[in-house]
Amino acid sequence: MAHGDPLADLVAALQRLPGIGARSAQRLAYHILKTPREEIDAMAAAMLSVTDRVTYCSICSHITEVDPCSYCTSADRDGRVICVVEQPENVGAIEKTHGFKGRYHVLMGAIAPLQGIGPDDLKIKGLLARVGAGGVEEIICATNPTVEGEATALYLARLLKPLGVRVTRIAMGVAVGGDLDYTDAFTMTKALEGRREM
Repeated sequence: MAHGDPLADLVAALQRLPGIGARSAQRLAYHILKTPREEIDAMAAAMLSVTDRVTYCSICSHITEVDPCSYCTSADRDGRVICVVEQPENVGAIEKTHGFKGRYHVLMGAIAPLQGIGPDDLKIKGLLARVGAGGVEEIICATNPTVEGEATALYLARLLKPLGVRVTRIAMGVAVGGDLDYTDAFTMTKALEGRREM
């Protein structure tokens, strides 16, 4: 990579980060150039530490320092219910509710044919193995409310229902405090479909 220009090398490296274009990478590079050496050393040490110490749980694929992770080994969590999410960061969003006490399974993506991501590219085999081992009663599909997330949830339901497990989908729809006039048709359709008894 080194072509004699450290600044250009840094800009090129930063551009490989998701969501960072050429201009953002250049801005970041100039910011780094002005940052005190000890802050840069601390940042580099944090990056190396996360690379060395953080891994993925061999059961659920969530990020962890200890394998298996605390969600998979906790006696306080209900192993009969598994919540399936697309990415590790989705676990945090569900945990913030303090309402879910089951276990998780992280797919590491969603089925997206246009991006070349098929079912075999996701952590589906591990989920099937967990269900096949017995004791699982319900799979909650908490994939994102996108075309890819919906396709993934439907695919999982087709695979899992024949195994005798209950497959549910998180309700989606109008945000609390939202105005119906500004709700798009897809969201409104999902809100109507997700209605429940009162």
